[in-house]
Amino acid sequence: MGTGNGGEPESSGSLRTFGAVLQALREYHGLSREELGDLVGFSKHTVASIELGRRMPDPDFVEAAEKALGNTGALRRAAEHLEREAGLASWFRRWAGLEKQAISLYTYECRMIPGLLQTEAYARQLFMDELPILTDEQIEANWVARANRQRLLRERQNSAFSFIIEEQVLLRGTGGVDITRESVDQLLEIAQLRNVELQIMPLARESHAGLHGPMQLLEDPSNKWFAYLEAPECGMLLSDAKVVSRLYGRYARMRSQALPLQDSVSLLQRIRGDL
Repeated sequence: MGTGNGGEPESSGSLRTFGAVLQALREYHGLSREELGDLVGFSKHTVASIELGRRMPDPDFVEAAEKALGNTGALRRAAEHLEREAGLASWFRRWAGLEKQAISLYTYECRMIPGLLQTEAYARQLFMDELPILTDEQIEANWVARANRQRLLRERQNSAFSFIIEEQVLLRGTGGVDITRESVDQLLEIAQLRNVELQIMPLARESHAGLHGPMQLLEDPSNKWFAYLEAPECGMLLSDAKVVSRLYGRYARMRSQALPLQDSVSLLQRIRGDL
């Protein structure tokens, strides 16, 4: 997954196609880019970037532009095909576009170490376990995409990242002792970053607010919150304020139920010592 200027994704066929549809509808209605921008609440530069296939449109833009340009359904249908960046699952790509510009990003994971925190060896082990079996080229593309995403932690120093990870994820020993040791070392290193809060949900916690499953939440530059839920072979991007608010409430409760940062670091150090 590559990025262009301003954190925008590299142009792909689907982005260019969406942009062409947007431009055709705009011109059909006799609107300039600035006029369309005023109607949808985005700048003319954003409209231009999207029309040229250089920027992934967020869900708000798609909905606003759809209504402003005749409500034909063409933009919604075109947006469903905004994908084909190598190494990213099709259902994840719209979330990944939002993730690049997030000012806050919260992740709870009970199955595996979150992608933004994985070592290369750990990630490759997950890719090797995928079904249907991936080719060497697919595994390589997946790792390159994941490594590029991980740059967010250090490049977006003004963004706040919060991670809550179940202790059992680390005790599983995915990939064996060496990979687990390296993974814990990386978590300990990342926990030192000022813009990252890493918390462990201990096994001793008999119940907590996240038992329904993993979730991700983010706040975009306009202070709107989105949520993302993923299951095998599918993912759901949520923008409904009431639904996102409920998930945010769950995450806030989990932050109080998980170990605080220093206690989490101490637990990681104990796990590391036992390996």
